[in-house]
Amino acid sequence: MCTLEKHGDVFVLTLTGSSDVDEHRFGPPAIDSILSAIAKAKAEATPGSALITTSHGKFFSNGFDLAWAQAAGSRTGARERLHFMVESFRPVVAAMMDLPMPTVAAVNGHAAAAGLTLALSHDYVIMRRDKGVLYMSEVDIGLTLPDYFAALFRAKMGSATARRDVLLRAKKIKGEEALRMGLVEAAYDSEEQVAEASMRLAKQLAGRKWAGEVYAEIRKSLYPDLCGVLGLDIRAVVSNSKL
Repeated sequence: MCTLEKHGDVFVLTLTGSSDVDEHRFGPPAIDSILSAIAKAKAEATPGSALITTSHGKFFSNGFDLAWAQAAGSRTGARERLHFMVESFRPVVAAMMDLPMPTVAAVNGHAAAAGLTLALSHDYVIMRRDKGVLYMSEVDIGLTLPDYFAALFRAKMGSATARRDVLLRAKKIKGEEALRMGLVEAAYDSEEQVAEASMRLAKQLAGRKWAGEVYAEIRKSLYPDLCGVLGLDIRAVVSNSKL
C-alpha cells in the first residue's frame, strides 16, 4: 500500500507497511494503490511538479509478494499468481515513464527485484550508504526476467559489466559501489539525509517549471526500446507559445 502527500510542488509517494521491518512487498492491493497514487499525481500535475517515491524502515521494497503467490496451494496456482503480479506491475513502470514531471526515488533501505525495478523507473535514485542494498534476486531464486524488467535494465544500466554483475551474478550493491556503477545519483549515511537530499533535488527540479508533457515525451524518447515493450507512444509536443 502507499500514501500520496503534496509538499508545495512536490508529490511524495510513500510505500507503507505495518512496521519498520515491513518489506513493502508488491501484491495486488499494493500495486493497485501505487497505480492510483501515480494517476492522482498526474491528474494534479502543473508545470513545476515533481515526485518522490520513498518508504520507511529497513526496506524500500523487497519485490513481489511471493508469499501470496505460494499461498495459492499449488505450483500452477502460484505461477498464475506470480504472472498476475508481473503483468499488473507493467502499468506501474509505464506510468512512471509517462509521468509529466521529474521523479526521484529515495531508497532508504533494501531495494530488491521489483523494488529495484520501481526505483530505476525514476529519473534519479538517491540511496543510503550505510544500510541500503540494491539486489536482483531472480537468478538466485530461479526466475527469469519479465521482458519489461530486462528492457528497463538495458536502458538504465549503460555498462554491460554492471548488468552482468547485477543480473547474472546477483551481486548485492551498496551505496558507494552503486555510485561508481552509475546506478544512483548520490548516497547518504542516514534515512534522514536521504529524505532531505531527495526533497532538495525534487524542489530544484520543480523550480525549473518545465512543461510536464514535454518532459515526459523527452524522457520516453531516451528509452525507445523500453517504451516499445511497455506499449508507450512517443509524440512530438510543442508547448512554447511563440512557436
